[in-house]
Amino acid sequence: SVSAVSFIWCISSCRFLCLCPQDTLIVWSEAENYDLALSFQEKAGCDEIWEKICQVQGKDPSLEITQDPIDESEEERFEEMPETSHLVELPACELARLEEIADLVTSVLSSPIRREKLALALISEGYIKKLLQLFRTCEDLENREGLHHLYEIVRGVLFLNKATLFEVMFSDDCIMDVVGCLEYDPALVQPKRHREFLTKTAKFKEVIPIRDSELRQKIHQTYRVQYIQDIILPTPSVFEENFLSTLTSFIFFNKVEIVSMLQEDEKFLTEVFAQLTDEATEDAKRRELVNFFKEFCAFSQTLQPQNRDAFFKTLANLGILPALEIIMGMDDLQVRAAATDIFSYLVEFSPSMVREFVMQEPQQADDDDVLLINLVIKQMICDSDPELGGAVQLMGLLRTLIDPENMLAPTNKTEKTEFLSFFYKYCMHVLTAPLLANTAEERKDNFQTAQLLSLILELLTFCVEHHTYHIKNYIMNKDLLRRVLVLMNSKHTFLALCALRFMRRIIGLKDEYYNRYIIKGNLFEPVINALLDNGTRYNLLNSAIIELFEFIKVEDIKSLIAHIVDNFYKALESIEYVQTFKGLKGRYEQEKARQSRSLTRYRREARSLEDDEEMWFNDEEDEDDADAGAPPSLLTCVFCLFAVKDSEDKENLPKRTPSGSFKFTFSHSAGTTNGSSSTSSKPASSASPAAPNGSSAKVASLPAAPMVKAGLVGLVDYPDDEDEEDEEEDDEEEELSPRKRPRLGS
Repeated sequence: SVSAVSFIWCISSCRFLCLCPQDTLIVWSEAENYDLALSFQEKAGCDEIWEKICQVQGKDPSLEITQDPIDESEEERFEEMPETSHLVELPACELARLEEIADLVTSVLSSPIRREKLALALISEGYIKKLLQLFRTCEDLENREGLHHLYEIVRGVLFLNKATLFEVMFSDDCIMDVVGCLEYDPALVQPKRHREFLTKTAKFKEVIPIRDSELRQKIHQTYRVQYIQDIILPTPSVFEENFLSTLTSFIFFNKVEIVSMLQEDEKFLTEVFAQLTDEATEDAKRRELVNFFKEFCAFSQTLQPQNRDAFFKTLANLGILPALEIIMGMDDLQVRAAATDIFSYLVEFSPSMVREFVMQEPQQADDDDVLLINLVIKQMICDSDPELGGAVQLMGLLRTLIDPENMLAPTNKTEKTEFLSFFYKYCMHVLTAPLLANTAEERKDNFQTAQLLSLILELLTFCVEHHTYHIKNYIMNKDLLRRVLVLMNSKHTFLALCALRFMRRIIGLKDEYYNRYIIKGNLFEPVINALLDNGTRYNLLNSAIIELFEFIKVEDIKSLIAHIVDNFYKALESIEYVQTFKGLKGRYEQEKARQSRSLTRYRREARSLEDDEEMWFNDEEDEDDADAGAPPSLLTCVFCLFAVKDSEDKENLPKRTPSGSFKFTFSHSAGTTNGSSSTSSKPASSASPAAPNGSSAKVASLPAAPMVKAGLVGLVDYPDDEDEEDEEEDDEEEELSPRKRPRLGS
């Protein structure tokens, strides 16, 4: 084919070609340090193309390299040669030799060294201006053949890719003639009218008069060179992309210089901002000012990061954000669109700077509707584009502003908390207003409204993922999930999927607060109704709903499983093409069995505890019966002494005598032969204390025995009480015989 032949001719003209040892790869050098390769699936195809290339070059196909690469020493020798020896001998610049000049320029493009030599020759002899003078002559004579040759010559000179040549060609004296030469493409029947467009149609508007003539000239030059690259020159092929790299760099550095010069002119920018925010400024004038700032910010993207930071800080100091707040509230759609583009540059540069500004606004404005971020939300909601292109852009900007990932600046550690609190207090109700309005009884279900609601749901889903605390409170207070699930009935499947995705993100958090909210509101009902209404259709909605229940089953969210099985299993048990719902039932039954086992074990343990307690009390009663007839030991008495604090019957405990001793009464049965003794109280009419172990009732039933008054025994000796004790002992001896003196014994 023609294209294949052209391709073979193209690569045949390259300075270096070789066939790789695998015989399926042809490698060639297209420009300096720019290599290309052509790979073949089969060896036969590679051999066929290789033979045709060698045929064009007049080389032997058996050779693996058709042209020897330039040696490093040759390049070094070229650099060491004096400048005069580099030059290519150019033909005389005459009409009759234009074809020869065109052939020369075209032939050197494949060799970097020859391109360099030709460029030096063109500059040293002032050849460019001579060629452009010939262009004017040919145009006056209507010499079409000469004009076609000049097109090839000028295009070839541009492909030499030398900045020194561009400085000459794009000067004020030469650039329009260069554009004129490029109008006469031999492939066109009639020449283009590029010069007419640049001089008559395209108008340079100075929104504020530019006093610097150098700056004005640089702006004109940049526009015209950009026009040459984008409009006049054909789109470069893969073999020609590297030929215009210097032209791209030329435009880039021009833009950098323009931005720097404007930024340094403080009077100019101050005047622009003053007119932009002045209410007396006409709408047409304001539109031009906004468009100027839009281009200005676009040019700034060419700056290095450090210079770009300085540029935006300059704009911030001049008041770009308050100006945008005024502009975005206007009715002019073009002005608002341009303002949106400027706002996007600012958000991309520094979200923190924008957040800091919007958080200060409530202190200055009483109406929430005039806040900058609310103006952005309203513009997103009111986008008149059927495809909502502007709304999508604004939604992306809002997402950037509320993203906690870029709120981690070390200079302000409270930025995240403060901004999110601000957003949910002043802005969230504006964002959700269309959603709440369209989930009421009367709602619109047209395509544009569905697209808008899907964008809002996408933003809310992002909030669920990243704003755990604030969005949870908002959803609970506004019952937002119930309103969102109304959209499951929408005729637009993509909107129903957005609503389902919102619920899926909430359940994916596995938060029991959310789970209880879903259970209490019975919020699975619209989802299950949508699944049943979908029927047996195997589509994205069906798969998404089943994935939701599969997630609940796999993650074993017990509260949701119990709710689903208890309330909806009868409606879902007929779905057998997946095992999801049977799996939910199985999980539910396993949990019930586990709970039943736990309850049984608890009851058995409780019963065992009661039996143990009863046995313990029985053992205690037996011990009481066994010890009823024995007098308390000294240890028991001591225990009773220290248990006074905790005793319920303190009156029946032993009393302390004035001397500091405690009085205990003991008696011996007259007829005992086994040596045991028992405690006894005074006669029934007396008010003697009961026995310490509480067995006075049993003691009362024993046979009557002679009562003996026991002596006083002091558990603690006081030195000053010795005399009193001696006197008391003497009294006791007078009343009792020595045989019946009581004694402490067991």
